[in-house]
Amino acid sequence: MSEIPPVPGAVKISSEDMAERHHSARTKARKAALDIFYQSELRQTDPLEVLVDESCRVPERMRPFTKEIVHGVMDNLDAIHDRIDECVSGDWTLERMPAIDRCLARIAIWEIDHTETPDKIVISEAVELADEFSTDNSVKFLNGLLAKAVRTKR
Repeated sequence: MSEIPPVPGAVKISSEDMAERHHSARTKARKAALDIFYQSELRQTDPLEVLVDESCRVPERMRPFTKEIVHGVMDNLDAIHDRIDECVSGDWTLERMPAIDRCLARIAIWEIDHTETPDKIVISEAVELADEFSTDNSVKFLNGLLAKAVRTKR
């Protein structure tokens, strides 16, 4: 294999460099919220309890947007679950979804339905996190679910 970059002027980087992707503060807040919801699922506890525990344990990690996401999802959980049920196809149910996908869907549906964040950004962020943390099929699945959520938005 050639050591010459394929495009003149391009800089060759190693895969280690790719691991250090820059994330925006809002992306980091979404990831922290995802961590809280995922821990909650694993520990079978209320996400608000996990939020309090994490806020005490790692206060610098608790961005205001992380708290807003967790509280927003929990305040609207029944409506969010109804929206997810409306948007999944076939025999898929909330319970059949991988835990990470379920958590990401809740966060993204909350953002789509209850914030001013542009829908394209919400979908992009959810899909990026799914690509990083979930199964090979998660990106396509979540992209379809969230696209339908945007089309059927009230």
